[in-house]
Amino acid sequence: MKPSQIISAILVVVCVLTLQSGCDEQAAAPQQLNPSWFLQFEGLAGAKGPAGAVPTPQSKTAPKIIFDQVVHDFGLVGPETTSLYEFTFKNTGAGTLKIEGIEPACGCTVPSLDKTEYAPGETGTLAVKYISDSQFGPTTKQLVVRTNDPANPQVTLAVNAKIAAKIDYEPKVLSLVLRQENAGCPAIRLVSVDNQPFAITHFTSTGDSISADFDPAQEATSFVLQPKVNLENLERTLNGVIEIGLSHPECKKVTVSVSTLPRFRVSPRTIIVRGAEPNQPITRTVRIQNNYNEPFEVASVSPQSGAITVTNRSLVNGMYELEIEIKPPANRTRTFSETISVRLKDGRQIDIPCNVFYSGAAPSAAAGTAEQQSKECKTCGPRLINPDTGEVEIHRISSADKGT
Repeated sequence: MKPSQIISAILVVVCVLTLQSGCDEQAAAPQQLNPSWFLQFEGLAGAKGPAGAVPTPQSKTAPKIIFDQVVHDFGLVGPETTSLYEFTFKNTGAGTLKIEGIEPACGCTVPSLDKTEYAPGETGTLAVKYISDSQFGPTTKQLVVRTNDPANPQVTLAVNAKIAAKIDYEPKVLSLVLRQENAGCPAIRLVSVDNQPFAITHFTSTGDSISADFDPAQEATSFVLQPKVNLENLERTLNGVIEIGLSHPECKKVTVSVSTLPRFRVSPRTIIVRGAEPNQPITRTVRIQNNYNEPFEVASVSPQSGAITVTNRSLVNGMYELEIEIKPPANRTRTFSETISVRLKDGRQIDIPCNVFYSGAAPSAAAGTAEQQSKECKTCGPRLINPDTGEVEIHRISSADKGT
């Protein structure tokens, strides 16, 4: 029923009662209703909330915060760079506005405020320093401003940005081979995307395997570097990165990945045996292949203990096949681990870990890690130990070996 209908019905009832009482001329005067009683129905007519709800008028002395804008877009920014913006606001209320707190989303948005109280009609600025991360693509960061404005106690501000490289470079990955001149390393080209001149400040590589000549005083919008490969150092490191330092204000460095085809490929890289029984022999085959089709010869394999022996060693199409018999000894810890060392005639040594888990035994953390690496890691390879220098070379599988 509408408020107007309610009022009409009430008036009808009042009139009927008045007529009945009017029959007695000696009766008292008709009952009068307080006009303010009808105001509750007028409140119903203008209410938009639930039935019976009466809006509470805002205090005439309350503060009110109004921001000129609550979202700012920095546009294209470089990775790991700093951008600044000031959000402007005004106290349009009648009371003193108090900034009770600012909650940034993360450390990449740092707010700064001159003061926390603002008189009626006074304006203020909230400075926001945005530090972009290293991942490319669009991003949004928010921060919440808490005030004593009763109508709007929390205001959410946001800054948008699209992180993009201000220096483009090719190639992103150097795929090198040990048998080619200069390891087949191509030139590295760097170009300023925003035409901002820059200089090269440093050039470093993993294991000092790659270097390049440059003039740190020269500025330009593009450079072509001719890397020089130290093959001896490269064979010790194989994989790594090149870091090129830059003076560009929004791109301080770029990194180029280095992937080198190792000299040897061993399959499997780690021998894993589960469900073994004490003194019950288990046979595994290990294959060693030279990725560059270079002739090589196995001089010895150790240990030749009672637990692990090489029952057969053969050279098939340039690849060595080792038939290895593992006879797990009785062991209270229910696990057995040993390293098989394959020594080549040129003095190199290839170490192949062997981890055995007895029936019902849970793998140890170290052995589990080795097994996980053996299954999941697509770049790790066997260790090659130079007996003359004692240096350990971690040979890794290149992209050409993946899936084998």
